[in-house]
Amino acid sequence: MNTPVVAIASKNGLEATRLAFQQMTSGVDTLEAVVAGVGLVEDDPDDTSVGFGGLPNENGVVELDAAVMHGPTHAAGAVAGLRGVRHASRVALHVLHRSDHVLIAGQGAAEFARAHGFASEDLLSDKARRIWLHWKETLSDRQDWLPPAVTGLHPDVIEFFKIDVGETTGPDNPDTENVGRFGPDYHRPTGTIHCAGRNDVGEISCTTSTSGLAFKRSGRVGDSPIVGAGLYVDNKVGSCGSTGRGEANLTELGSFAVVERMRTGLAPDEAAHDVLQQVIARTPPRLLDERGRPTYNLAFYVLAADGRHAGVSLWGPTPYAVTDAGGTRLEDCQALFTREETRPSRFLEETQRRPDLTQLAR
Repeated sequence: MNTPVVAIASKNGLEATRLAFQQMTSGVDTLEAVVAGVGLVEDDPDDTSVGFGGLPNENGVVELDAAVMHGPTHAAGAVAGLRGVRHASRVALHVLHRSDHVLIAGQGAAEFARAHGFASEDLLSDKARRIWLHWKETLSDRQDWLPPAVTGLHPDVIEFFKIDVGETTGPDNPDTENVGRFGPDYHRPTGTIHCAGRNDVGEISCTTSTSGLAFKRSGRVGDSPIVGAGLYVDNKVGSCGSTGRGEANLTELGSFAVVERMRTGLAPDEAAHDVLQQVIARTPPRLLDERGRPTYNLAFYVLAADGRHAGVSLWGPTPYAVTDAGGTRLEDCQALFTREETRPSRFLEETQRRPDLTQLAR
C-alpha cells in the first residue's frame, strides 16, 4: 500500500522540498533526492547561510559543514570546515559512499573533494563580502578598518544589519558621519538548511548543510555535521534536523534525543518541545534574558515514520517548508516564545499542562 510522500525543510528550503518531492515520486533514492534539493540552495548566492554566498568566518573565509544520513541503511557521511567547494552536502554524500569514514574535516575534506572531481572556487560572493566587510570595519573605532559614510552603505548591508538609515541621515547627523554597527533588531545569523524526505515505501533520509555561525572563529564547527546533533534518522521511527545555535544543540545531541522520544510514543511536536525544554534548562545564565528565556534560537524539523511532521522552535514566528501531495508551502513552527508577546506562546502553555512533556531528562 502506498504511503505519504513528503519533504520538509527549514524555511530557506522551499524549492529544495519541491525538487526532493519530485525526485522521490520518480523513484529516486530519498537521500539523493534531498541532497539534490539542498544543492539548489547551496548554489544560491543570495542565501548567506550555506554554499556559495555563505557568510565567512572572522577572516573572510567561507568554511562549510554538512552531513547526510540514509534511513534504510543507517549510514552517514559528513564534512566540517570544508573550504572552496560549494556543494558540501554532496561531498558528505561521497564520504558516505566512497570512504570508510563518517566525518572528514578541514584540509582533508578539501583534498577528498578534489580527489572526487569537485571544482575548487572562491565561495565568498560579493554580497557576503560586503556584509563581512561592514562587520569587520565596525568592530571597533580603534583599529585600522574604517567604515564608509552613511551614503556609502550598500543596500545589502543595510538590509542584513537592519540599519535604519533614515534615522542616521537627518540634519543633526551629516552624511559624512559613519552609521552605527547594526540596527536594534539585528541578531547574529546562524543560518543553515535542513531537508528530510520520505518516499512511498517509508524510506527516510535527510541532510543538513551550513556555512556556520556568521563571522565565527576560524575552525569553529557547530552541530550541523555531527550525527545525532545536526541530524539523525532511524527509519523505523523518523528523522530530525536542526537550525540555530549549534553550541546549544551539540551538548544535548538534540536530533537524536527527539527521535528517541518519538520512539517512546511522543508525537513529532511533543518530542521536539520536550528536548527544547531540556535545552532551556541547561542554558548558561549569560544566554538568558531577564525572564529566563534564551537569547538565541534553535529549531527542530521532525519527520515521523508515518509521514507526520512538525517544526518546533524556541522563538517564533519561524516558518518551515513542506511539499507533499497537497503542494509546496510554508507552515508555521510551533514556537515556545514569540517576539511579539511578553508571555510564552500558546503552544508552550498547552504543552506545559501535559506532565509527561515537562519532565526534563535527568
